[in-house]
Order: sequence, then C-alpha cells, then structure tokens
Amino acid sequence: MKLLHKLMPLFTLLPFISGCQNKPVEYIGIVSAMDNEIALLLDEMKVEKKETDGSIDYYVGKLRNKDVVVTKSGIGKIRASLGVTTMLNDYNIKEVYFSGIAGGLLDEENVLDIVVADSLVEHDYGRYTNDGFIWTGGDPGMGKDKGEYYYCDPELVELAYNCSVEVMGEVHVFKGTIATGDQFIENEEYCHRLREQFDAYACEMEGASIAVACDKYNIPVVVIRALSDKADGHAHESYSDFGDKAAKNSSQIILKMLESR
Repeated sequence: MKLLHKLMPLFTLLPFISGCQNKPVEYIGIVSAMDNEIALLLDEMKVEKKETDGSIDYYVGKLRNKDVVVTKSGIGKIRASLGVTTMLNDYNIKEVYFSGIAGGLLDEENVLDIVVADSLVEHDYGRYTNDGFIWTGGDPGMGKDKGEYYYCDPELVELAYNCSVEVMGEVHVFKGTIATGDQFIENEEYCHRLREQFDAYACEMEGASIAVACDKYNIPVVVIRALSDKADGHAHESYSDFGDKAAKNSSQIILKMLESR
C-alpha cells in the first residue's frame, strides 16, 4: 500500500509524459522551383530522410537547428502548386517559405537585389479576345481587399525583410507586390505594363500559386526573391550570368530567417 502511494504522483504524470512523446513534429516548409535555389540549403542541412511523392523529392531534417522539409517543386504555377500542396498533405507544416530568383521591374532595382512579397498577383489570369488579352483577376474568394491579390503573412514578411536587410543591406532590399505568370519575361513594354497595372516590384513564375495553396490550408507563407535580371531584352543573358549567385542570396536569407526563429 505504501509503495502504491509513492507511485501515485508518477501515475498522474503518465498521460502528460505520453502526450509529450506523441506530439507531432511541426515543420517549416521550404519550397523553391529549381536545383540551384535549394543547393545551399541541402549542403547546410542535416538530412534525416528523403521521401518521394509524385516524383517530387522531399528532404526532411534539421537546418539551423529547426525542423524543416525542403523541396524543389519545378518551374511554373502548376508544378509549384502541386509541390507545396503535396507537402502540406504529407507533413505537419506550420509555415512555408518560398524562395528563388525573379526579374526586377523597378528602375531603382539592380540585379542581385531582394524583393520580399507582401502580396502577389497572377498577371496572366484572364481572357484572350479579338481585342487582345483582358486581365480578369484571380480567385474571387482570395484577398483581404481585392480578390485578385494574394497576401503573405505579415509577421513572416517582416521577418524576411529584416533578415534580408541584415544579409544584403537596406539599399538592396525592397518589399511589395510580385507578379506571377507562366512566362519568363524579357520585354521592356511588358515590364512597364506590370509596373503600371499591378504596381509590381518583380515578376516570376510560382509565387502566387504557392500563396493560393497556403491560403486554402490556412498556412502562413512568405515569398522571397533575389533578382537575376531586370525582365528586359537582356534578361536571358543576365539570368545566365547571375542566376546562381541570386539563388545563393535567396538561400542565405532563408538561413538567416531560420536562425531568427
């Protein structure tokens, strides 16, 4: 009887101990479109396992002592949406960081500068008519102010911006709308159109689709882009020269964000 009395406090703790042991791991999901955009992260990461779903590889492990899942989704809105949706279904993701390279749209921006998205828009969402392309906006159920804009999590935006400034210097960091479409833009006239119509700071091919998927799952998300080019007539040449360096810059910011969490 005395022994049972002594063991009673332990019995009362057993449900708590069991609950702690069974608590599922919460991961930070890190998504990029291309190999060079995750290369540094994988080099720095302690990979515990690699799992493949739908031919997409997911690397699970520790990065800067944080539990993470890292994947390369592939280029374009469809592949990005598939990659992040599969991640959200297969893993207990608490927030998503999407990083990589993009084309700059502002005169004051330079190649290798950083743009942190506070909102995103699908610039190629619309109708082709006899009068040309008519933009009609995105998912009407999205957005806090306008249905055509998709919003990043304000806390993650602030974290990404501050970490970008720490890594790159304030003069090299911008925050604003990023325009997403399934085209690599290398045309000055279209750059002007994206600036005028959407007040966009950069253009790329995945960000908005990532934001849509995360919104549907109610998962906080932020999109960080390093500029490999200015989306003008020299964009392809600039991308070839600076793409890897820009990709590395975006990864450095992800590492700094993880250190700050």
